[in-house]
Amino acid sequence: MRQFIVIGHDAPADPDFSLDDLTGGAGRLDVLCRCVNSTFFLSHAIREDVRCRLVLRDEFTLRFEGSELRRLNPDERSTAALIRKALERRDEAIGHAEVETSPGVYLSRKGFAATLDDAVREGTVVELHEEGNPVVDVEPPEDPVFVLSDHRDFAEREAALLAETAAARVRLGPKRLHADHAITVAHNYLDTGGYARY
Repeated sequence: MRQFIVIGHDAPADPDFSLDDLTGGAGRLDVLCRCVNSTFFLSHAIREDVRCRLVLRDEFTLRFEGSELRRLNPDERSTAALIRKALERRDEAIGHAEVETSPGVYLSRKGFAATLDDAVREGTVVELHEEGNPVVDVEPPEDPVFVLSDHRDFAEREAALLAETAAARVRLGPKRLHADHAITVAHNYLDTGGYARY
């Protein structure tokens, strides 16, 4: 299975945000919604063997399971509605226990450190960063867990945790990419066996 963890530094930790203002009042939730959509959508299909986790303000983690997802549509607003629906049930997430808020969407009170601990047990952690080594120099890992940040750089503590746990720090090209575009490129890298087959 391939996984993506996206850190949302300014994302809301409560459901009191407007679906009409995802770029401002909702703390650039639009970026995270595009990341979820890039993780799962193919043309007329959905990737079922993929997991995406959104870490919201280091307080909550939303886990999306491709094999279970229902009602995910390829637009930011409907994805934001799924996130808002999940946050409406945040009081049911006790400790690290998850609550399923809609098919394939789970909410827990986990920050980045706990989420990263889960990822280390599940696969090979790879940090996506524009200052990393070229991805073409890295053999595609089995069960990769790509970790990336939203529109902000990794915080110092996040970078330190990744330095301890990531098997590799890679960049996907010579230019800086939006987080959702980076996910698409990472998928292509894996789909092609490191750009070796088309």
